[in-house]
Amino acid sequence: MTGFAQERALVAAACRVLAARGLADGVLGHVSLRTGPNTLLVRCRGPHERGLAFTEPADIRHVDLDGAPAGEGELAEHAVPNELPLHTEVLRARPDVQAVVHAHPPDVVAADLAGLSIRPIVGAFDIPGAQLAAGGVPVYPRGVLVRNRRLAREMVDALGDRPVVLLRGHGLTSAAGGVEQAVLQAISVDRLAGLTLRITASGGRLVDLPDADLAELPDLGSGFTVATAWRHELARADVGAD
Repeated sequence: MTGFAQERALVAAACRVLAARGLADGVLGHVSLRTGPNTLLVRCRGPHERGLAFTEPADIRHVDLDGAPAGEGELAEHAVPNELPLHTEVLRARPDVQAVVHAHPPDVVAADLAGLSIRPIVGAFDIPGAQLAAGGVPVYPRGVLVRNRRLAREMVDALGDRPVVLLRGHGLTSAAGGVEQAVLQAISVDRLAGLTLRITASGGRLVDLPDADLAELPDLGSGFTVATAWRHELARADVGAD
């Protein structure tokens, strides 16, 4: 196993951030990063699997879109996720996507099962989240393990050109141009789901932010919304990316 040291460290850090945020408890969930037209790095399970919170760069393996090793020793003691097609079908269908996150946030699952959509109910509280929700967060309505290309294509059809799709009774898939963005999108959706549950549980009514207010939300730039936010996530999870 050689090459892509920084990229493996980044994907491993992303897994640990997801766990620290409570989006990937236990041994479930995975993160991938495109490395070429037909290859990707993906979080795999090894002989001493301990869960996403303890992911190390050595758990990130280089494979092709069919799950075969893309280098010597890549899968010597590790196995690709059962839901590898969830990642590879997104990468096949969406050339704009470089990274895919699959996680199991309990609040996201609960809100969807309660019939509550992810809506732009906040404004400056979470500007990227509000803008993401305003564009719509679709739902893949099957609570299945996305373990083959047929099911993965169904999920990709539900995702369409959006950045995040919910998976009923299962979790979410987040797709973006980078690992950091994919993770931050998942965190925003989870935050909105948690607020939605709290508001409705207290007897409140969900109200979308008015279009005029959405239009006033500024683009703070990726240096703040991605780079600074990512440094915060690494710090709060006490992980590094190199």
